[in-house]
Amino acid sequence: MSDLRVLVGYSPDDRGDDALALASLVARAAKVPMTVANVHPPAWPSRGPGAVDTEWVAYLREQSAAALRQAEERIAGLKVPGRDVEFRVHAHRGSGRGLIDVARQVEADLIVIGSAPRGRRDRIAIGSTADQLLHGSPVPVMLAPRGYAGSAPGAFERLTVAYWRRRDVEAPLQVAARIATSLGLPVRLVTLVLRPPGLPARFLGADDVVQRQYEQAEKDLAHAAGLLAPHMEVTTEAVQGAGIAKTLGTVDMRPGEVLALMSSHQGPLRKVFLGESSGKILRAAPCPVVVLPRGSVRGRTR
Repeated sequence: MSDLRVLVGYSPDDRGDDALALASLVARAAKVPMTVANVHPPAWPSRGPGAVDTEWVAYLREQSAAALRQAEERIAGLKVPGRDVEFRVHAHRGSGRGLIDVARQVEADLIVIGSAPRGRRDRIAIGSTADQLLHGSPVPVMLAPRGYAGSAPGAFERLTVAYWRRRDVEAPLQVAARIATSLGLPVRLVTLVLRPPGLPARFLGADDVVQRQYEQAEKDLAHAAGLLAPHMEVTTEAVQGAGIAKTLGTVDMRPGEVLALMSSHQGPLRKVFLGESSGKILRAAPCPVVVLPRGSVRGRTR
């Protein structure tokens, strides 16, 4: 993935600007081209009078063209060379599925979108576009928190991977490593060790089940770090807490942090599929999140 190709889904609103700011950071860090796409609805499924159909399609295309003109204006202030940006208009009933189509057309390695507008500032909310992508994209999906365009750092600083050891973990871990290499980032592997709800920390002794889970997590993290080293800088951290959101809140996050999540092992092979735990982490994360497909990703989308 050293020749990372970035596709950003753009809409003429705040979430589009957030996605564009994040994708521009990726393109600059990896020194790669970027495709900006706007997906509009298709023509009516049942044909009506020819003039009505023609006018409707023309209107949809003009709206998309206007959105991309706005994106071009935004890009001018994001330090991305214009020659490295391509613009695409695509018709599809689902914006997320439409972006998957465009990703195949341009052979994208990464799809970037913004948060749904109803989300909290500096957090990610899943809307219909994200839902479609997070349950079927063949390439990693990166999401910008709400308001990211107004608070984006000058550069990325680190890629943190939310890690749990399991049978098929090596392939997405290697994808995360390739993304980190493309962006020139060190990798941190973090495991959240959750104690049973309602059990105060003072009742946790050295021999309890949570302590044993913590010790096992440290061993698993060391094993995972060994899979990546000596090719890159890797650190590990096991964190105890009650509940995913509260525990993640105790993890140090740099201004230029990116958090990587692995897809659920119950999802389809070589596709993104957000599981329950990963979904909770995504919603609680205070930084951009990239969700990795399950299984190996060989080359680009087809």
